Amino acid sequence: MTALQVTRQEARRIAVRAALLTADRPDDVVGLVHRIAMIRVELTNTVAPAADHICWSRLGSSYRAVDTERALSQGLLFERGWMLRPMSDLGLYLAGMRTWADRTGARGWMRDNAQFARSILDRIGDEGPKTSRDIPDEAVAPWPSTGWNNNRNVTQMLECLHMAGELAVVGRAGRLRLWDLAERVFAKVPEVPADEARFIRSERLLGACGIMRDSIAVSPTELHGIVPVGEPATIEGVPGKWRVDPAQLDRPFEGRTALLSPFDRLMTDHQRVTKLSEFHYSLEMYKPASARVWGQFALPILHGDRLVGKVGARSDRDSGRFLVHAIHEDEPFDRSTRAAVDAEIESLAGWLRLRMTRG
Repeated sequence: MTALQVTRQEARRIAVRAALLTADRPDDVVGLVHRIAMIRVELTNTVAPAADHICWSRLGSSYRAVDTERALSQGLLFERGWMLRPMSDLGLYLAGMRTWADRTGARGWMRDNAQFARSILDRIGDEGPKTSRDIPDEAVAPWPSTGWNNNRNVTQMLECLHMAGELAVVGRAGRLRLWDLAERVFAKVPEVPADEARFIRSERLLGACGIMRDSIAVSPTELHGIVPVGEPATIEGVPGKWRVDPAQLDRPFEGRTALLSPFDRLMTDHQRVTKLSEFHYSLEMYKPASARVWGQFALPILHGDRLVGKVGARSDRDSGRFLVHAIHEDEPFDRSTRAAVDAEIESLAGWLRLRMTRG
């Protein structure tokens, strides 16, 4: 099959349009999640939790965090692997839930602690939703790890039962997930066979990205290697093989300015970001302050179809201020770009109900 040829600008516009970051905004949270396939759950509150920031950047200042919480509690969304997904996609994950423990090597530890797992399920079944703090550690074999989760038996068993499809997230108490039995939460939908589900999920992922590198490493947190979907493509002046969603071709484009979460759909594949936008970025929150270039939690700036800079900012809720430490311009902004970026910063501060302060 002859590969389609697109320009770099066309590829950028396809990606931005698929990510729902054009002037044509979506209407509601559930429709948004369905169209971009997932929203990352990341509770870092330097600016705002990722899911809320991602929704605001599409839906605008009418969005409230309670909108996502309500959709989750009403069973319109479900959480899996720290991502929110539409409940209508649940059938695509059921086969994977059944085999998760065997594929990840967790089966042995869960088997050794079968009574512990049963106790958790019985407690939640009898008493209702619980957080990890409500569950006593009754493990007979500790979780084997040399990392941060060493011996964190309760949180690990809850996560294992979650990924195996026996527990579901129904909300949060502070930063803690609130767990209930999946059978009381999940919609009654047929299980899609594993190979078919993988194909459909690959199609959904391509539709959400618009254009993707043809690589098994493109989005390992969502799908460990997509099956060939869409059309093969080459991008003028950009190395590598690509795949494009044909539904995104030859469509009009009207861009806008947006301040993105570092965990935004558009930022999912950093190699794609670098190649299409010639935009260099890394999240520096884990670096020492002396080693940071753009700031602890710099927000990528999208202007039209280009990523053009970063905003180093922080929400200081104690003082009621949105602190803008720096605006990093990859190339000097013209007057209209600067005005659009300033307006978007003000809009973000207003949505956060904070007073924007520079410096």
